[in-house]
Amino acid sequence: MRILGLVLAALVLLVPYAHASAPKASAAPATAIFYYPWFGNPAHDGAYDHWQQNGHAPDADIASAYYPARGAYSSSDASVLDGQMLEIERAQIGEIVVSWWGRGSSTDDRLVGVIAAARAHSIDVAAHLEPYAGRSIASIAEDIAYLRTLGINDVFVYHATDFPAVEWQPLTSSLSGVRLFAQTPLAVYAKTAGFQGIYTYDTLTYRGRVFARMCTAAHRQGLLCAPSVGPGYSAQRATGDVRSVDRGDGRTYDSMWNAAIHAGADLTTITSYNEWNEGTQIEPACVHEGYANYDGAWGLRGTVADRAYLNRTRYWISRFVRQRLGGPQRGEHR
Repeated sequence: MRILGLVLAALVLLVPYAHASAPKASAAPATAIFYYPWFGNPAHDGAYDHWQQNGHAPDADIASAYYPARGAYSSSDASVLDGQMLEIERAQIGEIVVSWWGRGSSTDDRLVGVIAAARAHSIDVAAHLEPYAGRSIASIAEDIAYLRTLGINDVFVYHATDFPAVEWQPLTSSLSGVRLFAQTPLAVYAKTAGFQGIYTYDTLTYRGRVFARMCTAAHRQGLLCAPSVGPGYSAQRATGDVRSVDRGDGRTYDSMWNAAIHAGADLTTITSYNEWNEGTQIEPACVHEGYANYDGAWGLRGTVADRAYLNRTRYWISRFVRQRLGGPQRGEHR
C-alpha cells in the first residue's frame, strides 16, 4: 500500500502538467473506435509483426480472414497512420482507443506517432489498457500517470474485473480529470470500483440484445454506457478459434448500431478499426484470392465495397448523434 500511495501522489502531481500540455476538447466525442498499432513489416520494422501469427508467411499469406487494401502494412509507417486517421476523421469518429500493452512494448513505442497522426486530424486519443504480464493496480496507477503526460485522459481498462472492485478504490478515488471505463456489463461492480463508465468490447460474447439491460443498469448507477458494436468476428486463421459471427452483408453491423441507439448509449464504441487477426475490422479490405472481402455489403460491389463499413459508420454516427445526443458531432460540418 505504501508503494501505491507514492504512485498516487506522483499521479496527482502530474495532473496540472497533463492538463496544460493537451487540454481536453470541450465537446466529448460521440463515438470511439478501438485501434491497433501493433502491425510490422520488414521494410519498416525489420520483420513482420502480427501478420505472421499462427504460422502464416506474409505478405501473400497473412493471419486474417480478410486482406487489407493497404497490404501487410507497418504501424510505424507515417504515411499509413496519416491515411488511417483521414479515414477515421471522414467517418466522423471522434476518438481512437489505442491498444496499449505497457511501457516498452511495440504499442508503446508507436504511441507518440499515433497520437501525432490522430491530432493532425482532430481526433482524440484514449488508451486501451491491455492485460500485460505483471499488470497490477500499482502499475496501472503508473500507467495512467504516464499516459496523462501524453495528453490521454480517457482510459479503457480491458479485463477490469481481473481485480476485485475494492482494490480499485484507492486509485480511482484519487483521480481527477480522467475518465476510466471498465470492460464489463456489470454496472454495480464498476460503480463500486470507482469507474465512470462501462463498455463491452467483445462483440462475440456481448451482442446487441444485452445493450438495453446494460445501459439501464449503468444509468441507475450514474455511469456512462458505452456498448461496443462490430461488423462480425472471424479469428480462425490467426488463433484457431472456430467461433464466428457472420457479417451478413452488413446486417450484423446495422443490428448492433440499432441496439446501441435504442439502449440509450451515451457513447458508442466500435470493435474495431483494424483488428485484422480477429476479423472485426472496418478498415478497407480488398479482393484477394483466398480471402473474404466486403463485396455485397449493403449491395455494394467492386472497389467501392472496400470502404463500405467506413461509409456506413458515418451514416450510423450521424443517426446516433441526432437520435441520442440531439445535435451535430464535433466535425460533422466537414
